[in-house]
This record gives sequence, C-alpha cells and structure tokens, in this order.
Amino acid sequence: MMKLAREPLTKRKPDRRHTEQIAMPRPINLQEAETLALRALAFLASEPERLEPFLAATGLGPATLRSAAQEPGFLLGVIDHLCASDSLLLEFAANLGLNPEIVGQAREILAGPPEVFEP
Repeated sequence: MMKLAREPLTKRKPDRRHTEQIAMPRPINLQEAETLALRALAFLASEPERLEPFLAATGLGPATLRSAAQEPGFLLGVIDHLCASDSLLLEFAANLGLNPEIVGQAREILAGPPEVFEP
C-alpha cells in the first residue's frame, strides 16, 4: 500500500479584502432628508469653488440664496446639484462619514412620489 505524503495544514485567515460588504444605509425620513440637504447647502457654501457653480446653475446670487431656500423644491435642487458631480458627492459623503447612497435616498424622498400619467 502506497502512502500519500500529506502537506502540513496551516491556519490562515481568509482573504477578505475583496469580500467585505458595505453596509446599506438605513431608510431615512423626510426630516432627515431635509436636514441632509441643508448640510449639503452648507457644504457648498463653505467654499467659493463649490458655491459659484451652484449659484450659476440656479441663477441665484448670494443675496437671494437665503430667500430661495424657503421655496419648495429648493432642497431637491441642492441635492440634484450635488449628485450631478461624482467627485462632489463623494467629497460631501466622506466629509460627513456617510454612505453616498444616503444622498440618493434623500433625493428620492425630496422628489416625492413619481407622477402617474393616465392616458
């Protein structure tokens, strides 16, 4: 009878570098979505390089920004502007230590339910 040589077994931890799961953000409510949008506005306003493109896109000026913030849909516009640039979105999310997907959730909440058109 022939004996097979056994290779020594070593205990190694599994390589998890590529298998780690990113935790999905928990669902947020309207108040949290509004707060996130206000924080996004503060983030944009904190640097002229961020604020100027937002003002140019919206047609607002520094003097009209505060009154415009009271208008319906303004916070959605802030989130839309943030989501239009991957680098800006990722910088904002990293700044707050958030999963960027939470910003997408906030956008959906602020946009409200989709309109249904009946023929």
